[in-house]
Amino acid sequence: MNVRVKIISRLLTYLCQALAFGYLLIVLYSAICLVTGTGITPYGEGKYLHINYPFTSTPFLNVDNNLPYILSSFLSVLLFYGLFFLLTARVFRIFYQPRLFIPPHITSLQQFYLYNLFVPGIATLISLLFVPVEAIVWGLILVHMLLGVFAYFLSAIFKQGLNLQNEQDLFI
Repeated sequence: MNVRVKIISRLLTYLCQALAFGYLLIVLYSAICLVTGTGITPYGEGKYLHINYPFTSTPFLNVDNNLPYILSSFLSVLLFYGLFFLLTARVFRIFYQPRLFIPPHITSLQQFYLYNLFVPGIATLISLLFVPVEAIVWGLILVHMLLGVFAYFLSAIFKQGLNLQNEQDLFI
């Protein structure tokens, strides 16, 4: 693999890992605040909540003060994007490895495409039971589905590469 590709993929891996860590840390912190009631300031006659920066009274996140919104439109979205960036980091990690066409790489691509094809749509349909969904969300679902289809094609290419490699005992 080209040196430039390896450098870019390594940087993108680290960036996606940092984003995943950030999203998952926010989910954990927000859940702790919401469950314990610490670090929260109600406003708007109790209709909304500020989740404050740790150990301060400065607002960090603003959420509606109702459980269906908190679960289906706040925590779940942050959790799903944390998982998305973890899977994305695994895909980028493939491209700086010495061997591309190996079964674990195909598995990473399969997990990525299955996640993108199904999870956003299913999560949104479940959210529809509790809260209204804005139009932009349907656009995001379409983008995730396109990412899933692209990853599916990439997975098929990797499977073919693995088959050729196994047939000819070559390292590509």
